[in-house]
Amino acid sequence: MKTKLFRLLKLIAGWSLVLLGIIGWFTPIFPGTLFILLGFALLSSESEWVRQKIESWKARFPRQAAKLEAVKESLVSKIGRKEKT
Repeated sequence: MKTKLFRLLKLIAGWSLVLLGIIGWFTPIFPGTLFILLGFALLSSESEWVRQKIESWKARFPRQAAKLEAVKESLVSKIGRKEKT
């Protein structure tokens, strides 16, 4: 029961961030792309459709995907060092 509730909360939060991102594309208040990326990152663990979209974007934009992977590895290495100390 707890895992179903946690999954539902992740889905609601992820789609809410995506919706805020779409609104942000049309208003100057919100950084739309950031919210969409955060929402998709949250949804990627729960939705097969989102995982497939992310993989298709990586194939379509390989240079940006490589940069994103480098940033991700950098963050993981920094977080890993802090946890060891």
